[in-house]
Amino acid sequence: MVLVLLGITFIASFSLGAVYNLTKEPIAKAQQAKKEAAIKMVVPEFDNLEPVTVTPDGGGDPLIINKALKDSAVVGYAVETYTDKGFGGRILLMVGFLPDGTIVNTAVLKHTETPGLGDKMDASKSDFSEQFKNQNPESYMLKVTKDGGKVDAITAATITSRAFCDGVQRAWDVVKKEGGSK
Repeated sequence: MVLVLLGITFIASFSLGAVYNLTKEPIAKAQQAKKEAAIKMVVPEFDNLEPVTVTPDGGGDPLIINKALKDSAVVGYAVETYTDKGFGGRILLMVGFLPDGTIVNTAVLKHTETPGLGDKMDASKSDFSEQFKNQNPESYMLKVTKDGGKVDAITAATITSRAFCDGVQRAWDVVKKEGGSK
């Protein structure tokens, strides 16, 4: 009986390892394609990207600023940012800024928020993220109205709304730190 159990365990382990090796590369390519599509969505048309890794002042994981260039002039910044304040955990966002600091657009890269509530931060599910477009964080307080800001929270998902604002604020802080806002 022990040998049969050992044989089954070995076959299952081998199968799991083989499936992992087969799917690892396609999953990585799909994630990279999603990031590239998000960058194109959040900044004006560009010819070249210059990625820069920046550690936020408050500590935490580094953020990637993709400086978008057209004819060697900066046309925007696409920041791959995150927040750990989501109801379901970490939320990954892509936030685009013009050189003057105005938000072009936002895109949700990954989240585990509650379906039907927190997942409404995604532009395909609601127009929540529309209120960030064409706003400059210098004058537009990136907090929900309950906290004294200007962002209308998603109904029944205030924690997610606060987290989204936190991620956008984190992106703005690193762009400002790197001299993106003139």
